[in-house]
Amino acid sequence: MRLGDAQNFRTVVFDCDGVLLNSNSIKTSAFHVVASQFGAGPAEEMVRYHVENGGISRQEKFKYLLSVILGVESSVDVVSRLCDQYSQEVRAGLMTCAVAGGLEEARARFGWQRWMVVSGGAQDELRDVFAARDMEDVFDGGIFGNPDDKVTIFRREVANGALKLPAVYLGDSRYDHVAATAVGLDFRFISRWTEFSEYKSYCRQSGIQVLDCVADFFAG
Repeated sequence: MRLGDAQNFRTVVFDCDGVLLNSNSIKTSAFHVVASQFGAGPAEEMVRYHVENGGISRQEKFKYLLSVILGVESSVDVVSRLCDQYSQEVRAGLMTCAVAGGLEEARARFGWQRWMVVSGGAQDELRDVFAARDMEDVFDGGIFGNPDDKVTIFRREVANGALKLPAVYLGDSRYDHVAATAVGLDFRFISRWTEFSEYKSYCRQSGIQVLDCVADFFAG
C-alpha cells in the first residue's frame, strides 16, 4: 500500500467532514430533515445535490433547493432560516462523531509543519466544535469555513503568509480537489468516510493519490 509523503510539505490543510470527523452522514441526514418540510421529493433531490457537491457551503445548497428544486425566490431571510434549522440538526452529531486517529502522534512528529482546517462548514460552528472537543490547538494555522468559499480562503491565507508553500490539501470530494488545484496546492484524497461514490474512477483519471485515512498520509 502506498503511504503519504507528509515530509514534503510546509503546510498541511485538512477538510473537516469526512476527513477529520466522520460527519458526512450527519450532515446528509440534516439536509434531508430540513428539506423534508417541502416534501419527500424535494428532500431526496436535496440529498442527491448535497452528496454530489461535497465541500460547497450550506448557503449555496439551500439556494439551490429554493431556486432550482422548488422554483421559488431564494431570499436571504429564508436561506438564513434554513441554515439555522440545519445547524440545530448537526450540532449534537458533530460533538460525538468519530475523530480521525493518529492526529496527536502525527502532530508530535511533524511539529515543524503548519496545520490548518479549511471546510465548507460554518466557521463559527467549526471553531466551537473543535474547541469543545479539545482539537483547536492542533491546528496552529487556523480553522476556517464559510461564509468564504474554499478557494477564497486558500488565496487569502497564501497571500497573508499563513499558508506556506509547498502545501497539500487532504479532502474527500471532487470540489476539494478542484479548489486545491485552483490555487496550486497538492491534493490527496481521503477515502474512508467519503460519500463520493465515484471517487475511484475520478482519482484514477485525475492522477490523484488515494489514502484510506489521515494517519496513512503521515505514515510514509
